[in-house]
Amino acid sequence: MEQQLLLPTDMEQQLFPTDGVSFCITGASFRRSCLNFSNGGWLSLALFAMVGAICFYTGNLIDRCMCADRCVRSYPDIGYLAFGAYGWTTIGLVMYVELYLVAISFLILEGDNLDKLLPSTVVEILGYQVHGKQLFVLATAAVILPMTWLKNLSMLTYVSVVGLISGADGVWAGVPDKGFHMAGNNLLNLSGLPTALTLYFVCFAGHGVFPTVYSSMKSKKDFPKVLLISSVLCSLNYAVTVVLRYLIYGEDVQSQVTQNLPTGKLYTRFAILTTLITPLANYTLVIQPVTTAIEEKLSATTDVENNWLTRVLTSIAVVISTVVLACTVPFFGYLMLFIGSSLNVTVAVLVPCLSYLKIYMSRGGVGCFERTMIVGILVIGVCVNVVGTYTSLHQIIGTF
Repeated sequence: MEQQLLLPTDMEQQLFPTDGVSFCITGASFRRSCLNFSNGGWLSLALFAMVGAICFYTGNLIDRCMCADRCVRSYPDIGYLAFGAYGWTTIGLVMYVELYLVAISFLILEGDNLDKLLPSTVVEILGYQVHGKQLFVLATAAVILPMTWLKNLSMLTYVSVVGLISGADGVWAGVPDKGFHMAGNNLLNLSGLPTALTLYFVCFAGHGVFPTVYSSMKSKKDFPKVLLISSVLCSLNYAVTVVLRYLIYGEDVQSQVTQNLPTGKLYTRFAILTTLITPLANYTLVIQPVTTAIEEKLSATTDVENNWLTRVLTSIAVVISTVVLACTVPFFGYLMLFIGSSLNVTVAVLVPCLSYLKIYMSRGGVGCFERTMIVGILVIGVCVNVVGTYTSLHQIIGTF
């Protein structure tokens, strides 16, 4: 049983090539950028607290699933323990797709911010004039591409720390120009609640790296305490940021805070520059598991001497595909909504609940009250998944 559950080390590294902390830092700055109260109104703050509590609880369910078998070391291992090989493959696929879409979001983020920093820039390439977001997406991809050929990305994880201050810069940079006189006065926006609820789940959907963080801890019994402290700090971080943004920009707040900043100001340029650094490194961090998985498949049919060439060609193909999609999907917020509803909710809510029930129901370790509560959470998760996915796809299709 232990040998069946134990994943090969190289496969675990494919899923998470760097330490989980770097991904948590990445997520804190990245997810914070898409939050605003203009979707649901001030009363949606109660939903924000509810989502935070749900995700904290499902994080504890992951901890219990990890304790069920000492051979469980990664998130797909939980799927294997609960549902066998099918569960391992399905969860791994969901996580690869999530990482791929997040990488596309980084390109959109860079393109929008650079277009804000350098408006009206036009470059002629092979007789075609390229301008706006598409130009800067191409430029960003050209800078990132060589970094995707590296195998050791440990140095790039330190760049993620910049994300801790980039969000604060983006918020406070708007104070000199706007102040707090444009306070939003929308208490409740029913039509925007599905969008708001989905984006709230995006904020707390770091569950994919929880097993990796758990496995790397010396004292694994302290994981619930670490989870509680992290959840509280992230909640305060998100709440303060989103309240300040709504007080400064009101109903005009954009999905990216830098899009609200006035052009031509020195503090605007500084705020945008700090938000540019993090995605450059984090694109490479999140896309490496995808390229590594493809490379491993291709290497089975190629010579060992051609491994480096395989890695380069695979990286080029993956980067080109993300560039095409980044130039096609028009808005950062719409893609984040789709990621949150279809993938983040699955990873943060549905999989932990279903896996916990499957593992412990047969052992008689789930009480009636707990089972009822988990079923209620599953209902909420399914509703958010279906409604949010439909809303995001409708918005994306409607822009064409």
